[in-house]
Amino acid sequence: MNKYKIICEVLGVAVFCVAFCSCAFIHDDRVVARLGDRKLYESQVLKFIPPGASPEDSMALARQYINAWAGELIMNEMADKQLSKKEKDVTKELEEYRTALLKYRYEQHYIEDRLDTVVTEDQIAAHYENNARLYTLDVPVVKGSYIRIPAGSPNKEMLKRMMSSNREEDRILLDSLSFTLADKYTRYSDKWIDIVMLARDFGMDYGTLLGARRGDFIELEDEQGMEHVAYVSGFIGSGKVPPLEYCTEKIKDVIIGQRKYVLSSTLEQDLLDDALKHGKFEIYDDKNDE
Repeated sequence: MNKYKIICEVLGVAVFCVAFCSCAFIHDDRVVARLGDRKLYESQVLKFIPPGASPEDSMALARQYINAWAGELIMNEMADKQLSKKEKDVTKELEEYRTALLKYRYEQHYIEDRLDTVVTEDQIAAHYENNARLYTLDVPVVKGSYIRIPAGSPNKEMLKRMMSSNREEDRILLDSLSFTLADKYTRYSDKWIDIVMLARDFGMDYGTLLGARRGDFIELEDEQGMEHVAYVSGFIGSGKVPPLEYCTEKIKDVIIGQRKYVLSSTLEQDLLDDALKHGKFEIYDDKNDE
């Protein structure tokens, strides 16, 4: 196996890595590795190294590419030498793969051309009425608002009052003041959200978050001296069926998915029926064979 020994000079690899990192032009495309009669050139390896990589990372990536290049060549050569002619004949497998790939691509093209992606409110409502239980919640959903302010802020109570207010003018004022008084502010009162999203604002899991809930508020101080405050104006627990508005987008995806399935499942039969209709496809029974 000496003829398959990889020749790769560490000094040479280091040189071209530095050249790459300094964005120097390549004037001489040098050989950096050899496996038998096959050679790997500097320009081929440089394409594998991303811009801005450090010399150490460039060296590691270069060696990784060289080893992968050589490994594939060795495996292919050994397979070519040790497998029988019958074992090396992959014509059937390639044709089967080609057929399957073309079929898949045609199905996608066929569906894209014919798929109706318009889903009406009546269709969504009808689906929800008949399948509401399918959308039972795994985790709670909430409505409300979230704000992050410096711990001990004198504006905390005022902001809390605005967060819990039903008055539109208070909501508008809160949206305005949050730009200057808060480090972060998010309003979730217009739609139901997965509680995991709210827990992410607090930097914790939702179970811990729920444990800190006191009435309609959740208030926690972090190690960086910031206070997280959430006002929960609506809550639906896990195991419950959420309202239609929470399920709307999911229902749209389901309805469109069902339409895709119908198109895909009837495609082959439709093509056969059309071929029969136009005499392109015939089925001979025993009487026709006599």
